[in-house]
Amino acid sequence: MKNNRYALRALARLLSYPDAALRAQLPDLLAAIDEEASLPAARRDELRGLAHALVRHDPMEVEATYVETFDRGRASSLHLFEHVHGDSRDRGPAMIDLIKTYEQAGLLLGPDELPDHLCVVLEFASTQPAQLAAEFLGEMAHILSSIFSALLQRGSAYATLIAAVLELSGQRVQAVPIEADVDLDEAWQEPVAFDGCSTQGQARPGTPQPIHFVRRNAAPGARA
Repeated sequence: MKNNRYALRALARLLSYPDAALRAQLPDLLAAIDEEASLPAARRDELRGLAHALVRHDPMEVEATYVETFDRGRASSLHLFEHVHGDSRDRGPAMIDLIKTYEQAGLLLGPDELPDHLCVVLEFASTQPAQLAAEFLGEMAHILSSIFSALLQRGSAYATLIAAVLELSGQRVQAVPIEADVDLDEAWQEPVAFDGCSTQGQARPGTPQPIHFVRRNAAPGARA
């Protein structure tokens, strides 16, 4: 199987936050991908198009687009376990198992790195033999296909990066049905304080409050 470690590392970098340092590295990243030639020529052309867009547009706009694409909503999140476990308790043990997998291969994470972030996953895969890397990424193909589909639905140029990962893992690139995403602000919105709830005996200000008279049971031995 063709070696793809440079392509995997380059894709990990291309999927990271597009600050000035990344934009400066784009020519070298594209050159590494071209030299290894583990991706089809058409895909490499799309990656060049993405890179050109990152340097052509206003830096603040590029960075804001990245945040809007990957950090606001679960459908296109790069944290893979969010697509499987969400915020459930199962995510913690899954994280620990993945960290152990990395440590057994000699990869130690920094304090600010989460093991299920796709950039970290790709960095790890790049350290493995090509066949093992493809098998490792192939286990996540259903998640990657979902992210790819969400990006494709939004018309995001970042979709080509996920497609490239699927190709390097020997998977077919195709759109799959995805659930409607909930906006992050809406998902995290807290109820307005004292907004009114009839089941708690409360109503909004200015709303008539019904008064209920409850007959007490007569005490034992009391006269009627």
